[in-house]
Amino acid sequence: MFRRFSVCNGDADGLCSAVQWFMHEPSPATLVTGLKRELALLDRVDCGVGDEINIFDIAMSRKSHRTAALARSRRACALFDHHAVVTDVPASALFEARIDAGCDSCTSLLVDRRIGGACHGWALVGTYGDNLSERADQLAVEWGFDIGDRQRLRRMGEAIDYNAYGDRESDVHVAPARLYDIMTRYRDPRDMLAQEAVVDEIDALRRRTWTGRSRSRPLDESQCSVLVLPDEPWSCRALGSVANELANAETAARPHGAKAPPAGGFMVSVRAPLRASARR
Repeated sequence: MFRRFSVCNGDADGLCSAVQWFMHEPSPATLVTGLKRELALLDRVDCGVGDEINIFDIAMSRKSHRTAALARSRRACALFDHHAVVTDVPASALFEARIDAGCDSCTSLLVDRRIGGACHGWALVGTYGDNLSERADQLAVEWGFDIGDRQRLRRMGEAIDYNAYGDRESDVHVAPARLYDIMTRYRDPRDMLAQEAVVDEIDALRRRTWTGRSRSRPLDESQCSVLVLPDEPWSCRALGSVANELANAETAARPHGAKAPPAGGFMVSVRAPLRASARR
């Protein structure tokens, strides 16, 4: 029996990409997603001959062998991603790869182009969440979203992205799979904001964690900018947001990073300088 799988990163860009695809092809699909640091999502896909796998915002370099195996099999695969590719893209009539590692690209925008702009709102949420605010603002104006809409969609994207960071699902406000279920109820994210409280809840949690920023300390301010967060539960959740803030506020053309100390070592989130020509 034919089955469909949707595999996506659990951050804003990954979830918004998968939501757009669902709106484009609303047939039932098994969702495979997880927290930001979960790299083995493709290993959880138990597919067979004739099945369809759609992959969003998962770098080929992380699971190139698994992606190549899927491409060689008799399964229809589509992959959308904006990370740099360090391996050959599989060649197969059943494998569609849309990859753009440009500095103003993200997976949500690749899916938006693929489906003919059918869900611009969700594409903007994913773009804002991926820290491409300037690009998102440009497109929002082009697509007819007013300044109030832009502010709401940016807050939504940043909240969804914040929700993806943690060591385990109990660290986040709502599991990415559950958040996806809520998101797919609304073709327009503005309707979700009006009808659901979850984004407000995540945003409030995100703002509360910001009170701990004063206890962070710089580790390196020479060739890069590195901030070490305190050994507190909120640090892993705020890691990506803090790294984005560093990249947005820093004027020097140097890379930025934030470190949170979970058990057994450090978790690091790195951002290239926004003026650089390549994305993280």
